[in-house]
Amino acid sequence: MANFTATDIKALRERTGAGMLDVKKALDEADGDSVKATEILRVKGLKGVTKREGRTTSNGLVAASADGSVGTLVEVLCETDFVAKAAPFISLADQVLQQAVTSRATSAEELLTSTLADGRTVQQLLDDANATIGEKIEVKRVARLEGEHVVSYLHKTSPDLPAQIGVLVATEGGDDTIARDVAMHVAAFAPTVLTRDEIPADTVESERRVAEATAKEEGKPEAALPKIVEGRVNGFFKENVLTEQAFAKDQKKSVAQVLKEAGAEAKAFARFRVGG
Repeated sequence: MANFTATDIKALRERTGAGMLDVKKALDEADGDSVKATEILRVKGLKGVTKREGRTTSNGLVAASADGSVGTLVEVLCETDFVAKAAPFISLADQVLQQAVTSRATSAEELLTSTLADGRTVQQLLDDANATIGEKIEVKRVARLEGEHVVSYLHKTSPDLPAQIGVLVATEGGDDTIARDVAMHVAAFAPTVLTRDEIPADTVESERRVAEATAKEEGKPEAALPKIVEGRVNGFFKENVLTEQAFAKDQKKSVAQVLKEAGAEAKAFARFRVGG
């Protein structure tokens, strides 16, 4: 019988992120040698990479970097929350983020094909991690912003997990404080666009039709319909447009008003939520 303890199992799980049963089997096969067991996990894992391609990745984390004028945001996904909060996965995500910064990638496709210092592509790095950890791991989204002030904000939706929401905000004028306040607002209120001009005309028209049909269904007077419809369409804008939302720290003012008072203007933002 192989000579290893529960402590050895725990240590190998923490180092590789692999499941308990897989770790025990690997240690058995390696006669308790953790280095050999790690190798066994990787070899067996590589055989299963293709089989894992169809699995669902609904857990993971968002990682961010901002140096004042440039910000990068990446979403790295895995299958279970156990792996998401494990040190190997968090370390992998940090490596992916650093490569995104270095390569100046603006999309997941660009990042996955970029080459690391050791000669591997990021996709090969993920394949190796898939093999060792035993779960499907993927980079879902990447964002990169440049501007006068670029800040990042990460939010944990659970104290047991890494950040599940990440935001980048680029502003002109003002300072990093107002930019960070807006980033925290974006994390909480999830706007979809910066200004109403970014919402497609057919989407606005669809909202207008729904608002009118709903008002008629409610029996509103015909003469009042234009005003009611306009009010509901404006409500749609206030829900989705960052600059028109009520500011998180002062609901009596819009984000645009708060920015103007600070001598700032929002130029762009990006928001990722794991699995969103």
